[in-house]
Amino acid sequence: MEAVVKGSNYILVHAPNSMKVGGTTQIEARKKDPESEYLEKLDDHIRPFEECVAYAPNQCYIGNISPEELEEIERPWYAEENLLENKRFGQRGEIMPEDEFFALLQHVDVFDLVKLTADFIEDVEEKVNNHPSLKDMGLELEATEQEKISKLVEEHRAEPLYLGEELVGCVKGAHESDENLGPHVIMENLMTKASAVLAAKNLERNAEIDLTEVDYVIECSEEACGDMNQRGGGNFAKAVAEMAGCENATGSDTRAFCAAPTHALVQASGLVKSGIYNNVLVVAGGAVAKLGMNGKDYVKKDMPILEDTLGGFAMLVTEDDGESPIMRTDILGRHTVGKGSSPQAVISALVTDSLDKAGLSIQDIDKYSVEMQNPELTEPAGAGNVPESNYKMIAALGVKRGDLERSELMDFVKEHGMPGFAPTQGHIPSGVPFIGHAADMMDEGKLEKAMIIGKGSLFLARMTNQFDGVSFILEKNSGELQEEQADFDRDEIRSMIAQAMRGMAENMLAEEE
Repeated sequence: MEAVVKGSNYILVHAPNSMKVGGTTQIEARKKDPESEYLEKLDDHIRPFEECVAYAPNQCYIGNISPEELEEIERPWYAEENLLENKRFGQRGEIMPEDEFFALLQHVDVFDLVKLTADFIEDVEEKVNNHPSLKDMGLELEATEQEKISKLVEEHRAEPLYLGEELVGCVKGAHESDENLGPHVIMENLMTKASAVLAAKNLERNAEIDLTEVDYVIECSEEACGDMNQRGGGNFAKAVAEMAGCENATGSDTRAFCAAPTHALVQASGLVKSGIYNNVLVVAGGAVAKLGMNGKDYVKKDMPILEDTLGGFAMLVTEDDGESPIMRTDILGRHTVGKGSSPQAVISALVTDSLDKAGLSIQDIDKYSVEMQNPELTEPAGAGNVPESNYKMIAALGVKRGDLERSELMDFVKEHGMPGFAPTQGHIPSGVPFIGHAADMMDEGKLEKAMIIGKGSLFLARMTNQFDGVSFILEKNSGELQEEQADFDRDEIRSMIAQAMRGMAENMLAEEE
């Protein structure tokens, strides 16, 4: 029995005000110099919601245009003349404005920590209750006096929620002395939870699935929740499942920095193929800390702050349905402890080693989905075009192996690669953004095999200098298994096994008599 990705959904939340309050770069700038030139200029570089929606990479992320179509659009993509039609909802997701997100934030809060003003609720309540994916959740918002919210913020007992210059709410701390439950961490964690719930609810609507049929949830974002006694021991998965309506599910979190989503999908496949669970939801919310991460570089280069969105996604892994892309987890790339952490060693472990075991060349994979960061977000900070660098490394290994000629290197990059289109939210761009596009291309007969590659920098935690990564092949479904299963469904097979067992027991009893 194979496992398939039955549906995928991608969301962005335009969060410029949350960036100013909670983005690590902005926090550190305020600590160092509250009157710095960067902070003074910041507001002038914040783009409105409409421009965020019309930005071509964002339209690609939610499925309204393909990576191939994105590649045909002239850069810079943020230039006014290169903006696309303002389409908030996409084939595989949406881009939500910050006011609606604040309303969702209060709804997912079960400890009365998110406070909103009456005026704000009056403005936003109708919008969220008409949202195509949220309207059935019955969002009931509760107002708090403006004076009380202002006092909580002034006394540093809450993180503010702003829309422009207007204070519309706050997020309280959950403990007086535990910094793991302080206002900032609670805000980060609730925003991760809310964005993950949004992705799950959009998946339910777009993929026409029933979340009550989900057996297990794996949450794989970069945040961790807990208190001072077990700061990362909490569980986003059950928290998201509760709010998304996965009432028959249990779940747990998988953490592996940027590589976590690919690890989670491999785990989900294993759970499904083993028969432990039938329907596994893999979900992740956004990282507030990484909003505006390269903001100083954008301001220096007179660009809009492009890191203004929280990312999220949700995917359902199920038994083979004869239609959805198959996860070939029998062809896994793994970065093992003994491999070393040089770029060449990592790519060899994740790409060529697994292909060798399967008897495949690098050209047998139609598309590689690597670290799919949008280059307009990374180039200003000096990090270059991350996806292109990965493709060049894969091609170089192909030349070394004899899979292609040196003169074919850049042709390989163009044919087997694609432009980056995901936000720099760590775990969000790492391999998984292409899964939805891959499914569409397989439906259209344009794609047979794609390799999904997750990579992570474990040294960030100062526990090891190791790098990390895992990869698997996503393959077009031939539909053959569905035809074979037509004669014997699962209930019939179980019935046959039960009858055989009863027959064996009756024979054993007869022999004893």
